[in-house]
Amino acid sequence: MPALWITLTVLLALAIVIWRLRLGLYAAFGSGRATADLTIGPFRIRLTPDKETKKTAGEPKKTGKPKKEPKDLAEAAKKVPKPTLADIRDAVETLWPASKKALRRTRRGIRIQPLRLAVTLGGAEDPAAAAELYGGLHALIWTGMPALEQLLVIPDPAIHLGIDFDAAKTRAEGELGLSIRLGTLIAVGAQLALPAIGWLRRYLKRKQRQQPPRPDTTDSKAAGPHAA
Repeated sequence: MPALWITLTVLLALAIVIWRLRLGLYAAFGSGRATADLTIGPFRIRLTPDKETKKTAGEPKKTGKPKKEPKDLAEAAKKVPKPTLADIRDAVETLWPASKKALRRTRRGIRIQPLRLAVTLGGAEDPAAAAELYGGLHALIWTGMPALEQLLVIPDPAIHLGIDFDAAKTRAEGELGLSIRLGTLIAVGAQLALPAIGWLRRYLKRKQRQQPPRPDTTDSKAAGPHAA
C-alpha cells in the first residue's frame, strides 16, 4: 500500500511539472528568409534548417539522385492561399468569441515579446482591392490590439502597415516571441479547436471553388494529329 501512494504522488508531481512547463517560440522573417526557434523549458530547438555550408575542395562528389533540400518557412508560406478581406472578417467573427473566452481564463498567462511587424501591401495589380484590404487591416489592428493587450502581456508592440501602389508583391518583415505554459496551451487549444477547424474547412472550400478548372486534354490526345 505505501508503494501505491508513493507511485501516485510521483505521477501527480510529474503531471504538475509537465502542466507548468514553459514553452517559447521565436520567429523572425524578412528579405525572403525566415527562422524559428522552439524553447521547451531550458532546451532550445531550431525549427528551420541552417544555412548550407560550403563544400571543401577535397570532399568527394555524391552520385545518384540528388536529395531534396528542406525548404524554409518563407518558401512554405508562398504555397498558402492568400486570404482576402472577406476571409479575414470571417475568421475574426468565427474565432474571436471563442478566443476571448479562452484567453480570459488564462488571466494574462501568455506573454508576447517581442512583437515587431512591418507589412507593405502591393497594389500595382489591383489598386482598389489593395486599398480595401489596407483599410480593413488597419481597422482590425486599431480595434483588436487594445483588446489583446487586456488579455495578453504585450510589453512593447510595434506594428506598421503600409501600401505601395507601384509594387506588385506584398513585403513583410518582423519578429515574434511567444511564451506560454503547456497547460495554458492545452486549455486554449481545446477551446479553439472546433471553431478553427470549421473556419479552415470553409476557407479551403472557397479557395478550391475560386481556382480555374484545368483544361481537359484527353479528347485532343485521343483524336491524334490526323483529326479533322
